[in-house]
Amino acid sequence: MYDTIIIGAGHNGLTCAAYLAKAGKKVLVLERREVLGGCCVTEEIWPGCKVSTAAYVNSLLRPEIIRELDLKKHGFEMLPRNPSSFTPFPDNRYLMLGPDPTLNHAEVGKFSTRDADNLPKYEAMLLKAAEFLEPTLDEVPPNPMSMHPGQLWRLMKLGMRFRKLGTDAAATIEVLTGAARPILDRWFESEQLKVTLATDAVIGAFASPSMPGTAYVLFHHVMGECDGARGVWGYVRGGMGGISHAIAEAGRSHGVEIQTNAAVQKILVKGGRATGVVLADGKEIMAKSVASCVDARTTFRCFLHDSELPGDFVKAIDAIDYSSATCKINVLVSEPPQFTARPGSGVMSHHRGTMHLCPDFDTLEKAYDDGKYGRWSETPIVEMTMPTSLDNTLTPPGRHLISMFVQYAPYHLRGTTWDAEREKFADRCFAVVDRYAPNFSKSVLGRQVLTPVDLERVYGLTGGNIFQGGMGLNQLFFMRPAMGFGDYRTPVKELYLCGAAAHPGGGVIAAAGRNAARVILKG
Repeated sequence: MYDTIIIGAGHNGLTCAAYLAKAGKKVLVLERREVLGGCCVTEEIWPGCKVSTAAYVNSLLRPEIIRELDLKKHGFEMLPRNPSSFTPFPDNRYLMLGPDPTLNHAEVGKFSTRDADNLPKYEAMLLKAAEFLEPTLDEVPPNPMSMHPGQLWRLMKLGMRFRKLGTDAAATIEVLTGAARPILDRWFESEQLKVTLATDAVIGAFASPSMPGTAYVLFHHVMGECDGARGVWGYVRGGMGGISHAIAEAGRSHGVEIQTNAAVQKILVKGGRATGVVLADGKEIMAKSVASCVDARTTFRCFLHDSELPGDFVKAIDAIDYSSATCKINVLVSEPPQFTARPGSGVMSHHRGTMHLCPDFDTLEKAYDDGKYGRWSETPIVEMTMPTSLDNTLTPPGRHLISMFVQYAPYHLRGTTWDAEREKFADRCFAVVDRYAPNFSKSVLGRQVLTPVDLERVYGLTGGNIFQGGMGLNQLFFMRPAMGFGDYRTPVKELYLCGAAAHPGGGVIAAAGRNAARVILKG
């Protein structure tokens, strides 16, 4: 008999397991696939190549977790990126941004001196919002529907913290609820800076930057840290799976058991209480509690029967937005992409950061319009990273890995299927890169194309949604996954959520796993 069974060995599930085991609990983690990490994973797609097939950069992993689980002792190592981003334009000008304010001022000043002066003020505004929001990542959300004194006190503390924002409160609310484009239009005049920032605002979202809710991702620009440096994003040595493996080793050091190729078919419920699971091979495993790291729809609509859940709760789960328009393309190349905007040979400084390939707002909006009508974008928005620019352990000598994150690729295609369109869309994405780096397609040695349908098939992401559900305000904090159930508990006693389906949602943060463990330990 286990104290807790964790369904899914994503980084959140492994984190939850590690904290429970550290507290003396007997924990079993069950993973459907043959590898650990969920979407935070490293896989050998080509011989000798370590590919971060899904998640590809890190900054948001909570520093408390790195310290408390001693992840560096277990092999976790960050490689900070500088510069952070590189955006080439059709006229062969470019914009490069990084952690150095002096560099940023000079780079933005090439397009607008006003914008160069405004950028630090804009980042300060976002930092105010981040300072309010970041502590909530490590908190169990209160239940606003409860009249319990403890819940009311927590809501009051949240309100008091919000009040301390003073005149910055309105800007924080706009970042939480508004559209990215009007905010960027108000702060800046140069299209080059605005589109560089805007592409980050729509990452993983089936939305254009002119739609409400897209501003929420903007504050990630200044949030998180890399080895103590705030707002700096980096690669993980050995690929993103290095995070998951370090957490897994931390858990194992405290007695966590992990089984791969162990697909869960059903959660056992007796008298309204979770008592264990049934595997796909029919084996039953019993436990005092169960925590699910997979998304809410899979947890409640696949592993449980409707009769085991309240009808209103089922309706709320069915209403979760899982729409997705994201495609991930992993590429093995013989040489780095050589951009005409910054000519040279070999690995150059701009290869370290995210390479944004979108010339202006109108291109971004038109790309979304295609997706809105059930077509893949004729002019897809491409973001690329090249982790081999900083990590020589990923490939054999003379080879590089390119990670392409592309929008818009809607899950549902009108009149066709992704199995028929996958390679055509990848070709179109490569053509976009070739416009800026003509050597790119000729250098390709292999590619892996993961459409939203593939992301669902491989990683179990409903609708291909990389966040286990949209990140609009109506699906965040105490409303994630449903109002009244933001505290990791569910209508079934001793059944918990410990993944991105719960607060604070998607991204390589691991806070959901840590927070859920605290709740489970309280009982």
